[in-house]
Amino acid sequence: MKLAVLDLVPVVEGGSVSRALADAAALARCAEEHGYHRYWVAEHHGMAGIVGGATAVVLAHVGQATRTIRIGAGGIMLPNHNPLVIAEQFGTLDALFPGRIDLGLGRAPGADQRITRALRKDVGRAADDFPADVVELQAQFAGDPRVPLQANPGLGARPELWILGSSLFGAQLAAMLGLPYAFASHFAPDQLDAALALYRERFQPSATLAAPYVMAAINVMAADSDDEAVLLASSMDQAFVRLRSGTPGQLPPPVAGYRDSLPAPARAMLDHMRQVSAIGSPQTVAERLAAFRARTGADELIVAGATFDPAMRRRSLALTMAAVREAVG
Repeated sequence: MKLAVLDLVPVVEGGSVSRALADAAALARCAEEHGYHRYWVAEHHGMAGIVGGATAVVLAHVGQATRTIRIGAGGIMLPNHNPLVIAEQFGTLDALFPGRIDLGLGRAPGADQRITRALRKDVGRAADDFPADVVELQAQFAGDPRVPLQANPGLGARPELWILGSSLFGAQLAAMLGLPYAFASHFAPDQLDAALALYRERFQPSATLAAPYVMAAINVMAADSDDEAVLLASSMDQAFVRLRSGTPGQLPPPVAGYRDSLPAPARAMLDHMRQVSAIGSPQTVAERLAAFRARTGADELIVAGATFDPAMRRRSLALTMAAVREAVG
């Protein structure tokens, strides 16, 4: 089972941006040491508890701290940017870390409506241009003479392009362009099965990919026991509930019995949005990962999660990979 890591670069309560960035590098090194295939950072803006907004800069930092693991964006929210600028950023990363760079592309803003004013652009309209911007980005890397201004760095760079999605739109676009597809089922599970079926059904081979390639995201927290894992995961549960209630903040410490303390509507919302999860002992996690892979037929799984104590996330990665390898035999 091929595994990858998704990191939001969380800031814990009482922590700092500097500490979060140091922890991101340590997490990537841990993932590399234990055999994870890639490490991705997601672009979010205006959130006190998430500091991956300057995604290319974070990846440069992580690249210097690692040697072999693929590193990339999971993803860049392209409507926020000009394709030329992204080509320059990821062309630079490709030159610094050749053969290791992924560029996952999404069309969500990565923030609330304030992003429209902050970026001084119509993000909603830019989202409609997303397919054309993806094609323009491909043309920048390929050196297409129809591009009026060539990105340099960027020309000749070969980051691995992905389309990200949580609906049928991204699945259709990835299939049409013949690109690998990653589904954000760790927080948007509803259209997972339909999107993967659509992607595989409509896939058109391309110069870069001969057959469909799917990665699906799942929340993972492994610990010595089921109870300990549930306790550790309560930090990200709290953060998600706060986000959905309009009061986001830094990642809080774990709280025993957190889900049971929630009002019924909040608990139902959390249970629904977090249904794609593998939280428990190593055996529990391995069994749930295997079941999720069997359900999706995914070529790769990317594990999401966060802990108040960053060392516990690193331990979770180690326990998860050891359990999966033991289960495979």
